[in-house]
Amino acid sequence: MRPLSNFAARDVEALLHPTTNLLAHRTAGPLVIERAEGIYVYDNAGKRYIEGLAGLWCTGLGYGNAELVETAREQMSRLSFAHLFGGRSHEAAIALAEKIKALSPVPASKVFFTNSGSEANDTQVKIAWYFNNARGRPKKKKIIARQKAYHGTTVAAASLSGLGVFHADFDLPIARVLHTDCPHYWRNGEDGEGEEAYATRLARNLEDLIVREGPETIAAFIAEPVMGAGGVLMPPATYFQKVQTVLQRHDIAFIADEVICGFARTGNWWGSQTFEMSPTTVTMAKAITSAYVPMGALTVPDNVYEALVETSGKHGVFAHGFTYSGHPLACAVALKTLEIYERIDIVGHVRRVSPVFQTRLRALAAHPLVGEARGVGLIGGLELVRDKSSKASFEPKLGVGARAARFAEEEGVLCRAVGGDTIGLCPPLVIDGAEINILFDAVSRALDRTEVWARAEGYL
Repeated sequence: MRPLSNFAARDVEALLHPTTNLLAHRTAGPLVIERAEGIYVYDNAGKRYIEGLAGLWCTGLGYGNAELVETAREQMSRLSFAHLFGGRSHEAAIALAEKIKALSPVPASKVFFTNSGSEANDTQVKIAWYFNNARGRPKKKKIIARQKAYHGTTVAAASLSGLGVFHADFDLPIARVLHTDCPHYWRNGEDGEGEEAYATRLARNLEDLIVREGPETIAAFIAEPVMGAGGVLMPPATYFQKVQTVLQRHDIAFIADEVICGFARTGNWWGSQTFEMSPTTVTMAKAITSAYVPMGALTVPDNVYEALVETSGKHGVFAHGFTYSGHPLACAVALKTLEIYERIDIVGHVRRVSPVFQTRLRALAAHPLVGEARGVGLIGGLELVRDKSSKASFEPKLGVGARAARFAEEEGVLCRAVGGDTIGLCPPLVIDGAEINILFDAVSRALDRTEVWARAEGYL
C-alpha cells in the first residue's frame, strides 16, 4: 500500500474517480503521474513505468509527440473553437471527415463527430431509432449486444455493455437492449466442440433470440472485433461470418465498435479487416488522436443519411449533437495523428513487432496461474485461474488480477485487470521489440510474485 502523499491526500478529498473502488481508494490513494515520454510514464516520485495499456487502450503514438503538440498549439492559436451546429463548419472537421471516409473499412456517406467512444455508441443507438422511424418501422428498435461486451458508460452505451458492474444500482440496462452469448471459446466451448462448431452454435443462438423477439423489432447488433474490457476476448474462427449471415437474413444493421481495435491495433487499420467483418457502420475513438485530445466518431451509410435528411426536413432540424462535436483542436490533432500513422507505416510496424509480443504473451500460458494467453497484433490478455485443468476461476472478491496488476506496477509496468482476473496488455503502437521483451520480463516477475502471494494467502 502506498503512503498517502500530499498529492494523494488532496486527490482523495477532491476527486471522484471513474471505474474505481472508491472505498479502497480512500486508503490506497492514487498513483500520481507527473510526466511522460515515448512509451514511458513517470510518477511524482520519479519512478518510470512502461505504459502497458497505452493509457486506456489509446495512446498509439506514445507520449510527448512533438508534432502533435505543435499541431495543437497552431490550431489553438488560429481557431480555438468553432461548432458545427446550424450548418457552420471549419476546415479541420471537413478534412478529417474526408480522411475517415477514405480509411473506413466500409462505404460511408458521412462522418459524425463526438467526444468519446461512449458518445459515439450512444449516437449509434439514437440514429438507429431515428432511421427506423423515418422508414416507417416504429417497432424495429431493439439493439443486440453481447455478454461481457464493453461499449461505454452513458445510459445507452452502458446498457449495451454486457458487464454487470456497469448495470448494478444504475438501473440499467434500459429497455430495447438485449444481450446474446459472449463468444469466448476457451471458457464456454463444450467438450469435443471445435471453434467453428462453437461459432455455429452461437450464431444459431443469436438467430433464435432474433426469431423469439421478432426480426421486425431488432434494429441492430453491436460488437467489438476484440472484446477489450470484457477480458481481451478473441472471436472464434468463422464467428463473424456466421453472425453476419444471420443479420443479413433478418435485415439487421451491424455496428462495429472499433474504439479499441481501430487504427492498427490488430495489425490492420481496423479490427473489422482482421476478422473479415462487414459492418454497416463503424464507431471509433481513442487512438484517432493518440488520446492527446478527446475525440470520437462514427460513419453514416448512404441509406441512413438519406433518411436523416428527409426526417430533419420534416422537423426542421436533425436535433442531435454536442457542443464539442468536431472541435477544431481535436480534428486538427486527429488529422496529424493519422498523417503520422501513414508516414511511419504504423500498420507495417505493428505487423513487424507483434510476433515478438504474441510469442512472449503465449509463452506465459505455461505459468501456473495462467489459464489462457490470448491476443492479436499488439493487444493481449492473460486470464488467471485457480486451477488450470478445470479452468476454475478465483473468487472475484479475492482480487487476484488486481493484485497481479499491482505487482506489475511495482515491477515497472502499468496494466489492468479486466473482465475479472485477466491482465490486459496493450502498449503504445510505437513500442519496439526490445521494449516488448522488457515489458514481458516485468509481467513474468509480477506473475511469479502473485503466485507466491496467492499460495501464502491459501488461495491455491
